[in-house]
Amino acid sequence: MKSEHIGELVLNEAQIQDGVKIVASKLNAQFQDAVIISVVPGGILFTADLVRQLMFELSMDYISCPHIPGDRSNASKIVYHQNICIEGKHVIVIDDAIESGGTMKRLIQHLSDHYKAKSLSIATLFVKPGREIIAVPQYFAYEMPNDDLLVGYGLPWQDKLRNVPYLSKLVKGY
Repeated sequence: MKSEHIGELVLNEAQIQDGVKIVASKLNAQFQDAVIISVVPGGILFTADLVRQLMFELSMDYISCPHIPGDRSNASKIVYHQNICIEGKHVIVIDDAIESGGTMKRLIQHLSDHYKAKSLSIATLFVKPGREIIAVPQYFAYEMPNDDLLVGYGLPWQDKLRNVPYLSKLVKGY
């Protein structure tokens, strides 16, 4: 795909699939059953790749909280149309990445405050070093060396480029 916003390659398609396998291996070692809650729309691609590698019984649901990538003060409405009861169950919240961590922290707090899950965990392809601390287990494949804004594999720029099959640095227009 061509776009002036796609910059230096960060993770190619093979590295992404290796990352999926790393996270799946960690989850398979930890869980025998769980409810997967995908953060949409960003987590759709990673969730789809990841759940096909999971060897335990699972159910799937979704949650959303629209935000601007890198925004630490996301105050948008959390939308969780609970389709599956999570009371007394292990819940794994899956997103493409934890960038600033603000949105994921809010999602975990919302689920913790309003639902009685047995446990809450997070699974992402990667995390960034400047992220907020979220006090639940986190399963990820890569820790990025910096907080550069990235696009592709679910991560957008101006609601575009989510379908780029690799991860690249964002080049902002001038």
